[in-house]
Amino acid sequence: MHFNVIRRISGLLLGLFSITMLPPIFISYLYEEQNHQPFIIGFFTIFLTGGILWATARNAKGELRTRDGFVIATIFWLTLGLSGAIPFYVSDMPSLSLTDAIFESISGLTTTGATVITGLDSLPKSILFYRQQLQWFGGMGIIVLAVAILPMLGIGGMQLYKTETPGPVKDAKLTPRITETAKALWEIYLGLTIACALAYWFGGMSLFDAITHSFSTVSIGGFSTHDASFAFFDSSTLNYICIGFMFVAGINFALHFKAAKSLNFSLYTQNSELKAYSFIFLSHTALICFALFILGSTLEHSAIFEQSLFQVVSFATTSGFTSTNHSLWPSFIPVLLIFVSFYGGCGGSTAGGIKVVRILIMLKQLGKEITHLIHPHADMPVKLDHHIVSRPVINAVWSFFSAYILSFGVLMILMMITGLDQVTAFSAVAATLNNLGPGLGDISSNYASIPDASKWIACFAMLLGRLEIFTLLVLFSPVFWRD
Repeated sequence: MHFNVIRRISGLLLGLFSITMLPPIFISYLYEEQNHQPFIIGFFTIFLTGGILWATARNAKGELRTRDGFVIATIFWLTLGLSGAIPFYVSDMPSLSLTDAIFESISGLTTTGATVITGLDSLPKSILFYRQQLQWFGGMGIIVLAVAILPMLGIGGMQLYKTETPGPVKDAKLTPRITETAKALWEIYLGLTIACALAYWFGGMSLFDAITHSFSTVSIGGFSTHDASFAFFDSSTLNYICIGFMFVAGINFALHFKAAKSLNFSLYTQNSELKAYSFIFLSHTALICFALFILGSTLEHSAIFEQSLFQVVSFATTSGFTSTNHSLWPSFIPVLLIFVSFYGGCGGSTAGGIKVVRILIMLKQLGKEITHLIHPHADMPVKLDHHIVSRPVINAVWSFFSAYILSFGVLMILMMITGLDQVTAFSAVAATLNNLGPGLGDISSNYASIPDASKWIACFAMLLGRLEIFTLLVLFSPVFWRD
């Protein structure tokens, strides 16, 4: 293990993160709020900590190994959660305990969108902007950004990239150089954010709301600047704009890159994962619309499709925005929406959840095993987009699913030990492990009322989901620490 190299790179990453404290300072002065002090304190604390780590190991050399990448990613996300909590903890509005400040920070950075804050409409603009900004940087991943703009990471860039990128295939690069791959991802991400902000602005949002909501939409985070989330705007136009960008942000960014580079947009219609991703939205929207028509709803008939589609896309992509009080719908629908979040978006997107590509591979493998019972001597490889899925990838997918289910069960039991009822515990784990946010029971509106112990478990679950389980769990393996 190259601990000096790990310390040097961790210091550089913290120094990079400290820059995120500067925009809220500008917002504070722009709106004459005099709320800049928490961010100034945050900037100097994080910058000096990173500087000390870097200075004590600045001459460290060596090639990063896979194990080093896991350690850097995990340590950095932990320190990121603690560092990002500084402005929340220091600020008078909102007045948060240390636990709540860390919870809000980790929820933002992991793009979970769970919150302990109420009264968003009366908070300073600088705090609101900072919450949204946390999700935007966490969406694509600050480490991926670092690989793109810090050439001093050099050879180790691929190891860091592999620990950050979601999905079962982590060795694929969009370009020959990993630095160019990271830059390409961030260019697409930035382009989508700008397009989303302009669409919101032209659709009727204020410029501030348009920019901040574009951050949480493209990152699939779900934080809003209003307690009522998207219901605050009461606009079908804005709802459909949000639906469109949530859908696009949940698509594999590698597919966006290939389609844009080749100007061959038929790649979208040929992609099996995207077809399954779209089918999930359409089928579940149709089911919920049918249920609302049959069982009754307070919504007007003209709004049923719009609200059903919004909730399905929001939950399936793990965005977590709400445009209506879906908890008043027939009881099975809120539960179904929670289950929809398990699908997640496509691999290589900013969405959470298991990921559609994994579910596709598992279903194809299941079909193969059933067929194999009938034709035991048949050779039936698992194919995706006319390519054979290798045995190591299939094994990795099933291993991930096993670890996911096991982690879910353990976390739910722990939540119940802290005093949560079964419904609240189940939805809290689903909402945090899938990086979704909204839940049921005691957390249907926010997480402020649950015990501190539950919040710490939720923080662990959010990090576990953001790092796709193995990146974090591997550190608990004795084999990992052996030479």
